Amino acid sequence: MADLPPRRWLVRGLLGAIVVSLLLFSGVLTLSYEEPTLETDVTESAPEGDTVVASQGWNARNVSLPGRPARLVSVNQSGAVEWTHDGPNGTDNWFYDVDPLPNGNLLVVNPIQGNTVVYEYDPRTQKRVWTERFDLVDIHDVDLINGDELLVAGINYDEDRPSRDRVFVYNRTTDDVTWKWLFKNHYPADADKGVRTEDWTHVNDVDAVRDGEFLVSVRNMDQVISINRSTKDIELRLGADDDHETLYEQHNPTYLESENGTPTILVADSENDRIVEYARVGGPPGEGKWKRTWTLTGDLNWPRDADRLPNGNTLVVDSMNHRVIEVTPAGEVVWEMDAPWATYDAERVAHGDEPGGPTITDQHASGNVTLHGGSETGVAGAPTIPSVVRGVVAKTPLPAGITGLAESWRRVSPWFKPTWMPIWAFSIVVVCLGVLLIWGVGEGVYQRRRIQRRVAGSLGNVRYRLERGR
Repeated sequence: MADLPPRRWLVRGLLGAIVVSLLLFSGVLTLSYEEPTLETDVTESAPEGDTVVASQGWNARNVSLPGRPARLVSVNQSGAVEWTHDGPNGTDNWFYDVDPLPNGNLLVVNPIQGNTVVYEYDPRTQKRVWTERFDLVDIHDVDLINGDELLVAGINYDEDRPSRDRVFVYNRTTDDVTWKWLFKNHYPADADKGVRTEDWTHVNDVDAVRDGEFLVSVRNMDQVISINRSTKDIELRLGADDDHETLYEQHNPTYLESENGTPTILVADSENDRIVEYARVGGPPGEGKWKRTWTLTGDLNWPRDADRLPNGNTLVVDSMNHRVIEVTPAGEVVWEMDAPWATYDAERVAHGDEPGGPTITDQHASGNVTLHGGSETGVAGAPTIPSVVRGVVAKTPLPAGITGLAESWRRVSPWFKPTWMPIWAFSIVVVCLGVLLIWGVGEGVYQRRRIQRRVAGSLGNVRYRLERGR
């Protein structure tokens, strides 16, 4: 060590000081962080009745990580939790879509143990009224239509049955699939980088809209389509594969109509971290163009649901911020509820499924608005990682793609970071571990000859002792 130049020691000391300082800063951030809990934060406006929330949770191979529960939660107008429901098998499941039914019960979508269970749940008795099971492992949305039909968004994960992605209608009375629509018959084989044996389209939402039409979210194709049940033709299409300016792997679109009959779609534009509303203008159906009439941005992290309420506000599921918020057309948060973990769907029970409030155009509130008025997410006052990276990249020759990596990191890291640690603190620890790894590799390369001599000497001593012991 004595023959190393002083400069090497200075570099080591500087690296060590940086790592220790960053780790101390990470600890301070963690101590100041309040982990999301099941509670109501902002109540500037009393909700019009109870709100039911479905949280996806996290589990893999039937193992659920601590602090990441999958459950249904109902809160009343005052924000008090009325009940929670963990599902029929406790922790080894997911929750996706939940729909209020006219009789006051809920239609629940619950993937579990290699299948998807769909059931009508009575919150008063906390029992299932009926149950259906589908041999699809990850159905996200099922709607009850015409009294006894289940409209299903069928994601295929079966490697042995390629191009099985479909929308279908199952009749509970006859126990039969009475209608189906296969994506392979309507999309080119090279869509979304080619047909895959599993999860080709990731169709994640389907709703009965207008007269005999189904609104479908084709997530992996970055588009929302409307299918005519009788002709099986695509009547409307918003977005296109890889057109990320319009939509980017969206969730749970809602069909609205303005007072003059203009088709309008409100959608959680998930990968773009925004809520958008588009109106079909400039011509008759099939000939017009989509115009974005409203954009809500701000501190949203992978939103996955947006419903227009009768009062004109929008109920938004801010999924990876683990909360549900009610937002005015101007972007003000007037009601907020924390609901960890990975919220997926939220409904105001009194309004039923897809309440269909007024369009933004009818409210004369079109434009781009920024979310404000809610509680701080993450560490209070701290900017998001993507915003910091974006600012750094803009002033350097670094490629713009680095911002995309930062956005992906912000979305993915919560799935495996400790729930008690904010994303900034966790990211700092990961960076420090990376620095230590690179430092260790560098030391190994720099001192490889010395290491080789010591290893050779150690092996020689072992060989000598073995020979003496014979």
